[in-house]
Amino acid sequence: MNRAKLGRVAALVVKEFRQLFRDPRMRRLIFVSPIIQLVVFGYAVSTDVRHTRLFVVDHDRTQASARLVDAFTAGGYFDVVGRSDRGADAAAALDHGRAVVALQIPAGYARGLDDPAGTSVQILVDGTNSNVATVALGYAEQIVRSHGLAAAGREIVPPVDLRERAWFNPSLASRNYNVPAVIGTIMLLMSLMLTALAVVRERELGTLEQLMVSPLTPGELIAGKTIPFGLVALMQMTMITAVALLWFRVPFLGQGPLLLLAALLFLVAALGLGLLISTISTTQQEAFLATFLVLMPVMLLSGFMFPVTRMPAAFQWLTLLNPLRHYLEIVRAVFLKGSGIDALWPQLAALLVMAVGVVWFASTRFHKTVR
Repeated sequence: MNRAKLGRVAALVVKEFRQLFRDPRMRRLIFVSPIIQLVVFGYAVSTDVRHTRLFVVDHDRTQASARLVDAFTAGGYFDVVGRSDRGADAAAALDHGRAVVALQIPAGYARGLDDPAGTSVQILVDGTNSNVATVALGYAEQIVRSHGLAAAGREIVPPVDLRERAWFNPSLASRNYNVPAVIGTIMLLMSLMLTALAVVRERELGTLEQLMVSPLTPGELIAGKTIPFGLVALMQMTMITAVALLWFRVPFLGQGPLLLLAALLFLVAALGLGLLISTISTTQQEAFLATFLVLMPVMLLSGFMFPVTRMPAAFQWLTLLNPLRHYLEIVRAVFLKGSGIDALWPQLAALLVMAVGVVWFASTRFHKTVR
């Protein structure tokens, strides 16, 4: 690209920046909205099960049964929200959503601890949210088992000494897993919206045709339209990463340049998708609706909310065409594992192929729509 072409592209980039920052609402959308979304996702989206509402039905009313209830609340996994001596009250608490787990301790529980035949307790779980129910039930089973052995004073030596350790994310905090993924989703949302709306706005105002009859070539026009939004998205990535590290204390074990390389490839693909949306939209309202029509399937098939390995086989293959999936794998691996390019080159190669392919196809359609 010679100096004249660079000058034309630079002038269009400056014009786009001026148009972006002239509107106070757009400035809030660019600088404030990503931080708000990160804070909301960071605090609200969590798979950790803590302070689960527990309803206790104690038919035994002994010190042993009281110690069992204390064992449930000691670790912070359960909070007692009600007590009764009737099983119907536990069912009512589950039915009305006042409790998630109900613990029923039968009469004679204390005596059964010394009985070789053992004793039993009943745990009822609200299965409406299967994830919470599964995790809470696992915690409850472990508490009952360990408390029963301790209360009976039984010294049992297991045949296998199992010592668990999480190799990455040792605390198993879901925030460390979710917050880095928010970087990709916000970058995708902003890239799609800003690119699609900006091009369609030019078409609505009738200035797109004026740009096309100017000395700008179609390629220069595309570059001038997408470069500003790419720079804005990179600026947002820097802001979000800083908040993730300084506010949420998410560990960062990898290399910054590798994260930047992945972000650039992902941004090219996202900007190409935004440009593609602009070619099928004639109004900003259509572009806005098309953006969310694309955004939701892309997010659902990325592994952001649901692990890809739990999806049906056909959808797992479909996710390979999703650039957000590959970018999230890179971000999480760089943040939590400290992975290098030797481990992440397949994802980087996939992003490169998608970026080139989407931009080429979008550019072809863009040329046809403005001629």
